[in-house]
Amino acid sequence: MEKTLPLFPLNLIVYPGEDLNLHIFEPRYRQLINECIEEERTFGIPAFINNKLPGYGTEMHVTTLHKRYEDGRMDVKSKGLGVFKLVNFENPVAGKLYAGGDVELVEPGDGFSAHVDALAERVGRLYTLLQIETDYDPLVENFSYRVAHKVGLSVEQEYELLTLESEAERQLFLIQHLNNVLPVVSDMERTKQRIRMNGHFKNLDPLNF
Repeated sequence: MEKTLPLFPLNLIVYPGEDLNLHIFEPRYRQLINECIEEERTFGIPAFINNKLPGYGTEMHVTTLHKRYEDGRMDVKSKGLGVFKLVNFENPVAGKLYAGGDVELVEPGDGFSAHVDALAERVGRLYTLLQIETDYDPLVENFSYRVAHKVGLSVEQEYELLTLESEAERQLFLIQHLNNVLPVVSDMERTKQRIRMNGHFKNLDPLNF
Protein backbone atom coordinates (compact mmCIF):
# COMPACT_ATOMS: atom_id res chain seq x y z
CA MET A 1 0.00 0.00 0.00
CA GLU A 2 1.29 3.45 -0.93
CA LYS A 3 0.47 6.78 0.67
CA THR A 4 1.85 10.31 0.71
CA LEU A 5 3.38 11.61 3.93
CA PRO A 6 4.95 14.85 5.13
CA LEU A 7 8.50 13.86 6.07
CA PHE A 8 10.69 14.79 9.02
CA PRO A 9 14.13 13.17 8.40
CA LEU A 10 16.15 12.54 11.56
CA ASN A 11 19.48 10.92 12.38
CA LEU A 12 17.80 8.29 14.51
CA ILE A 13 15.69 5.17 14.19
CA VAL A 14 12.15 4.95 15.51
CA TYR A 15 10.43 1.57 15.79
CA PRO A 16 6.72 0.74 15.60
CA GLY A 17 5.17 1.10 19.04
CA GLU A 18 7.94 3.39 20.28
CA ASP A 19 7.10 6.70 21.97
CA LEU A 20 9.17 9.66 20.80
CA ASN A 21 9.16 13.12 22.37
CA LEU A 22 10.06 15.94 19.99
CA HIS A 23 10.94 19.59 20.57
CA ILE A 24 9.77 21.39 17.42
CA PHE A 25 11.48 24.70 16.68
CA GLU A 26 12.29 24.98 12.95
CA PRO A 27 9.57 26.84 10.98
CA ARG A 28 9.22 23.99 8.45
CA TYR A 29 8.59 21.41 11.16
CA ARG A 30 6.32 23.72 13.12
CA GLN A 31 4.21 23.92 9.96
CA LEU A 32 4.35 20.14 9.48
CA ILE A 33 3.32 19.31 13.06
CA ASN A 34 0.62 21.98 13.18
CA GLU A 35 -0.96 20.54 10.04
CA CYS A 36 -0.73 16.99 11.38
CA ILE A 37 -2.50 18.06 14.59
CA GLU A 38 -5.17 20.16 12.86
CA GLU A 39 -5.89 17.62 10.11
CA GLU A 40 -5.25 14.50 12.25
CA ARG A 41 -2.65 13.33 9.75
CA THR A 42 0.38 11.13 10.26
CA PHE A 43 3.93 12.01 9.22
CA GLY A 44 7.05 10.02 8.43
CA ILE A 45 10.51 9.93 9.98
CA PRO A 46 12.83 8.53 7.31
CA ALA A 47 16.23 7.58 8.70
CA PHE A 48 18.95 10.09 7.72
CA ILE A 49 22.30 8.31 8.05
CA ASN A 50 25.71 9.48 6.83
CA ASN A 51 24.09 12.48 5.12
CA LYS A 52 21.70 10.42 3.01
CA LEU A 53 18.28 8.82 3.12
CA PRO A 54 18.88 5.07 2.76
CA GLY A 55 15.17 4.45 2.23
CA TYR A 56 13.38 3.07 5.28
CA GLY A 57 11.54 5.00 7.95
CA THR A 58 8.63 4.94 10.38
CA GLU A 59 5.14 6.42 10.09
CA MET A 60 4.35 8.52 13.17
CA HIS A 61 1.23 9.78 14.90
CA VAL A 62 1.19 12.88 17.14
CA THR A 63 -0.40 11.67 20.37
CA THR A 64 -0.11 14.78 22.55
CA LEU A 65 0.69 18.46 22.15
CA HIS A 66 2.51 18.73 25.45
CA LYS A 67 3.39 22.43 25.33
CA ARG A 68 3.13 25.32 22.89
CA TYR A 69 5.52 28.24 23.45
CA GLU A 70 4.73 31.90 22.70
CA ASP A 71 7.27 31.96 19.87
CA GLY A 72 5.64 28.98 18.11
CA ARG A 73 7.92 26.23 19.37
CA MET A 74 6.24 23.04 20.55
CA ASP A 75 6.87 19.98 22.65
CA VAL A 76 4.92 17.03 21.24
CA LYS A 77 4.65 13.35 22.00
CA SER A 78 4.45 10.93 19.09
CA LYS A 79 4.25 7.18 18.54
CA GLY A 80 5.61 4.92 15.81
CA LEU A 81 2.91 3.14 13.81
CA GLY A 82 4.65 1.09 11.12
CA VAL A 83 7.61 0.83 8.78
CA PHE A 84 7.71 2.28 5.28
CA LYS A 85 10.01 2.31 2.27
CA LEU A 86 10.56 5.66 0.60
CA VAL A 87 9.34 5.74 -3.02
CA ASN A 88 10.22 9.36 -3.78
CA PHE A 89 11.35 12.44 -1.85
CA GLU A 90 10.33 16.03 -2.57
CA ASN A 91 12.05 18.84 -0.69
CA PRO A 92 10.16 21.01 -0.15
CA VAL A 93 6.65 19.90 -1.02
CA ALA A 94 5.05 22.40 -3.42
CA GLY A 95 3.57 25.27 -1.41
CA LYS A 96 5.01 24.01 1.89
CA LEU A 97 8.14 24.58 3.93
CA TYR A 98 8.69 20.90 4.71
CA ALA A 99 9.63 17.82 2.70
CA GLY A 100 7.31 15.00 1.74
CA GLY A 101 7.03 11.99 -0.48
CA ASP A 102 5.28 8.81 -1.45
CA VAL A 103 5.99 5.78 0.70
CA GLU A 104 5.20 2.09 0.50
CA LEU A 105 3.94 0.75 3.83
CA VAL A 106 5.64 -2.48 4.85
CA GLU A 107 3.20 -5.18 5.87
CA PRO A 108 4.10 -6.23 9.43
CA GLY A 109 5.15 -9.86 9.77
CA ASP A 110 4.55 -12.21 12.67
CA GLY A 111 5.26 -10.30 15.88
CA PHE A 112 6.33 -13.35 17.89
CA SER A 113 9.26 -15.76 17.54
CA ALA A 114 10.53 -18.99 19.06
CA HIS A 115 13.91 -17.30 19.60
CA VAL A 116 12.58 -15.00 22.33
CA ASP A 117 13.91 -17.06 25.26
CA ALA A 118 17.43 -17.07 23.81
CA LEU A 119 17.28 -13.32 23.21
CA ALA A 120 15.86 -12.53 26.65
CA GLU A 121 18.57 -14.66 28.31
CA ARG A 122 21.31 -12.72 26.53
CA VAL A 123 19.73 -9.35 27.27
CA GLY A 124 19.55 -10.40 30.92
CA ARG A 125 23.24 -11.33 30.93
CA LEU A 126 24.16 -7.97 29.41
CA TYR A 127 22.17 -6.03 31.98
CA THR A 128 23.66 -8.10 34.81
CA LEU A 129 27.18 -7.33 33.59
CA LEU A 130 26.33 -3.63 33.31
CA GLN A 131 24.55 -3.70 36.69
CA ILE A 132 21.37 -2.30 35.15
CA GLU A 133 17.89 -3.07 36.41
CA THR A 134 15.92 -5.08 33.87
CA ASP A 135 12.73 -3.43 32.64
CA TYR A 136 11.23 -5.41 29.80
CA ASP A 137 8.69 -8.11 29.11
CA PRO A 138 9.87 -10.74 26.59
CA LEU A 139 6.30 -11.96 26.10
CA VAL A 140 5.14 -8.76 24.39
CA GLU A 141 4.62 -8.59 20.64
CA ASN A 142 7.68 -7.42 18.67
CA PHE A 143 10.00 -7.79 21.66
CA SER A 144 12.96 -6.97 19.40
CA TYR A 145 11.71 -3.41 18.95
CA ARG A 146 11.44 -2.95 22.73
CA VAL A 147 15.11 -3.75 23.40
CA ALA A 148 16.80 -2.65 20.16
CA HIS A 149 17.83 0.75 21.57
CA LYS A 150 19.14 -0.83 24.78
CA VAL A 151 21.72 -3.39 23.65
CA GLY A 152 24.46 -1.20 22.18
CA LEU A 153 23.57 -1.17 18.48
CA SER A 154 25.04 1.54 16.27
CA VAL A 155 22.58 3.69 14.33
CA GLU A 156 23.51 1.71 11.22
CA GLN A 157 22.68 -1.55 12.99
CA GLU A 158 19.43 -0.09 14.31
CA TYR A 159 18.56 0.83 10.74
CA GLU A 160 19.35 -2.67 9.52
CA LEU A 161 17.00 -4.06 12.16
CA LEU A 162 14.27 -1.69 10.90
CA THR A 163 14.55 -3.23 7.43
CA LEU A 164 13.92 -6.79 8.71
CA GLU A 165 10.27 -7.68 8.26
CA SER A 166 9.77 -10.63 10.64
CA GLU A 167 10.26 -10.83 14.38
CA ALA A 168 12.25 -14.05 13.96
CA GLU A 169 14.79 -12.28 11.72
CA ARG A 170 15.05 -9.36 14.12
CA GLN A 171 15.54 -11.59 17.16
CA LEU A 172 18.24 -13.63 15.41
CA PHE A 173 19.95 -10.37 14.42
CA LEU A 174 19.98 -9.21 18.06
CA ILE A 175 21.13 -12.62 19.33
CA GLN A 176 24.11 -12.53 16.97
CA HIS A 177 24.91 -8.97 18.04
CA LEU A 178 24.80 -9.94 21.72
CA ASN A 179 26.94 -13.02 21.06
CA ASN A 180 29.57 -10.59 19.78
CA VAL A 181 29.10 -7.97 22.49
CA LEU A 182 28.85 -10.06 25.66
CA PRO A 183 32.49 -11.32 25.67
CA VAL A 184 33.73 -7.75 25.18
CA VAL A 185 31.58 -6.39 28.00
CA SER A 186 32.65 -9.27 30.23
CA ASP A 187 36.32 -8.50 29.54
CA MET A 188 35.71 -4.81 30.30
CA GLU A 189 34.11 -5.71 33.63
CA ARG A 190 37.13 -7.86 34.52
CA THR A 191 39.39 -4.93 33.60
CA LYS A 192 37.38 -2.62 35.86
CA GLN A 193 37.79 -5.09 38.72
CA ARG A 194 41.56 -5.20 38.15
CA ILE A 195 41.74 -1.41 38.14
CA ARG A 196 39.82 -1.28 41.42
CA MET A 197 42.25 -3.82 42.91
CA ASN A 198 45.31 -1.81 41.90
CA GLY A 199 47.40 -1.18 45.01
CA HIS A 200 45.30 -3.47 47.21
CA PHE A 201 46.72 -6.48 48.99
CA LYS A 202 45.61 -9.59 47.13
CA ASN A 203 44.78 -12.88 48.80
CA LEU A 204 45.95 -15.36 46.15
CA ASP A 205 45.29 -19.06 46.25
CA PRO A 206 48.45 -21.18 45.92
CA LEU A 207 48.72 -23.19 42.74
CA ASN A 208 49.29 -26.91 42.78
CA PHE A 209 51.81 -27.96 40.12
